[in-house]
Amino acid sequence: MRGAISCSSPILYRRRLIPDECVRLEDDEIIYMDNEIIVTKWKALHPKPRLDHGYSCYFLKRNFKVSKFLFNDDSLIYWYCDIIDYTYDNEGDEYIFRDLLADVIVFPDGFVKVVDLDEFEEALDKELLTGEEVRKALRALNSLLCIIYDGRFNELQDEIEKRIQSPD
Repeated sequence: MRGAISCSSPILYRRRLIPDECVRLEDDEIIYMDNEIIVTKWKALHPKPRLDHGYSCYFLKRNFKVSKFLFNDDSLIYWYCDIIDYTYDNEGDEYIFRDLLADVIVFPDGFVKVVDLDEFEEALDKELLTGEEVRKALRALNSLLCIIYDGRFNELQDEIEKRIQSPD
């Protein structure tokens, strides 16, 4: 159940369907939050030679997360956008962000790639998503792609950039 955002620093979790796992994002630092967004700074959960750290903005009412993936020298790898939903537990002050599998990558040169639709199909085959969750995911994916194709992706990027520059 969704609830009001508290003044404390909530606990964040990432819930995946494929593979089935729920991971506490212990090292993610919340640098800004309000009723509509939560912006975090993080180190890669599973570091790769290229991916070191980044920032994410959870757009709570839009059902997507936009992340800035960075090399260890702070240069941009790409923007990675997850389609998500979430639950909020007021008593535990916990957000569980569930990955709804369809993702969009926006490269520095502007190239856009939709990925993981095979996982989305697998989740449908295994009935891991309800009809309403599928509709929610497709609406969020369509909304995100419309923003990107309309040349307004910078509005989403700016939510992260201004918090990096001035978290308050």
